[in-house]
Amino acid sequence: MKSFISCAFVFLFIGYAAAQETVPVGQITTPYGDILIALDDRTPNHKESFIELANAGYWDSLTFNRVIPNFVAQGGCPDTEEGFKDPEYLLEPEFIPELKHVYGAVGAGRDDNPGKLSARCQFYIVQKPEGLPRLDGDYTIFGQVIKGMSVIEQIVRVKRDSLDEPIKQITMKVEIIEMKASDVTALATSQLNKN
Repeated sequence: MKSFISCAFVFLFIGYAAAQETVPVGQITTPYGDILIALDDRTPNHKESFIELANAGYWDSLTFNRVIPNFVAQGGCPDTEEGFKDPEYLLEPEFIPELKHVYGAVGAGRDDNPGKLSARCQFYIVQKPEGLPRLDGDYTIFGQVIKGMSVIEQIVRVKRDSLDEPIKQITMKVEIIEMKASDVTALATSQLNKN
C-alpha cells in the first residue's frame, strides 16, 4: 500500500512537473544534513504558506521540537497548552483523499480545534515506515520528502525528554530553492525505490 500511494504521488508530480521548467522545493538544513520536500499543488494554501514562511526566515530560529521514533519528526513553533489561537497562523484544512500519511509525507500540525484548522507555523514529517493512516483526513498533507529521509531517521533517534523534545536542540534553516522539474521527479522516483 505504501508503495502504491508513494507511486501515485510521483506520477501526479510527473504530470504537474512536465508543464513547468522549474518548481519550488522546500530545503531544510539541519546539523544531520539536508531534507528536500516536493510541495503539492493540490493543497495550494498550505504550499503558499510554507513558501511564505520559509522566505521570511520564520523557522530559522526554531527547532525540531518533538521527535518520536515510529511516528514523526515535528518542527516549528512548539505545542502549547492553550493551543494555536493567532488567526494569522491558522489555515483551513485541505484534505485531499489521495494524499496519505505515508513514509516521508509532510503535514501541517494542529491542536484539537473542532475545525481541524492547521497551524501553519508547525509541520511534521512521517517517519513510520508503514505510514500513519489513522491521521488521514484529520491533518493536511502538503508535501513529500524526496531526499533526506536518512536525516529524519537520525533525528527521531536522538536522546529526548519525557515530552519527546530532543535533549540537544536540533536547529533548522528552511528555505525555498528552485529545481528543474525533471530533477525533482528523478529524486522522487529514487526516494520511492528506497522505500
